[in-house]
Order: sequence, then C-alpha cells, then structure tokens
Amino acid sequence: KNAPVFGVCLGLQSIAEAMGGRVVRAERQMHGKTSEIVHEGGGLFAGLPTPFRATRYHSLVAERSSLPNALKVTAKAADDGEIMALEHADAPIAGVQFHPESIASEHGAAILRNFLAMTRRRRPRQ
Repeated sequence: KNAPVFGVCLGLQSIAEAMGGRVVRAERQMHGKTSEIVHEGGGLFAGLPTPFRATRYHSLVAERSSLPNALKVTAKAADDGEIMALEHADAPIAGVQFHPESIASEHGAAILRNFLAMTRRRRPRQ
C-alpha cells in the first residue's frame, strides 16, 4: 500500500484505472510527437519552467471526469488539454502521460529526482 509508484504513459493510465478512473481513446494519436506541458509548479514539477517540451507516444488517455478526488491533475498538454500528470493526494503515487526518458523531452532527470524527493517526504513513519 505504501510502496512508491511512478507510472510512465501506460503506467499513468494504469494508476487511473486502479484508482477507479477510466481510460479512453484520445482525440488524436500522439505517437512520437512533442507538446508543451503546462504544470502547477509543485511535486513532480518543482523548480521546472512551465511550459516545457515533452515527447508523447499514446492514443489513450485518462478521462478527467472519472478520476477520484484522491488523484490530482498536476499537468496538461497545452495543445489539446489532455492530462499529462497525476499525483495522489496522500500516497507516494504519481504518473506522467509523456515520456520523460525520451531524448526529445526536457527535464526528465529532474522529474525523476522530484519523484524520489516526494517519496521520502510521504513515507509513513514507523
């Protein structure tokens, strides 16, 4: 229950489904395309500029209206408004729809460092 989870692409979609949300077809396929990612500035994106460019490889997306309150949308694509990041309110669970590991994505290493920092802050005391 308290194991940290960071989902990428299908991983974000799996988090959404596991928490009771739905995954649906995107308005358009985004295979190997880049988008500007707009975010709220905290969590995964602490210290990063908004927007920044990231590479997308997907034709499915998490459906915003079906997400539980525990999952907060923290980033979206500037060009189509699709969900690009989710963070759980209480657990060390987060995901991104884009691929931070892609050579065409900016700030991938910083996003991963931010996730690791989030897991240290959210780890329950024993």
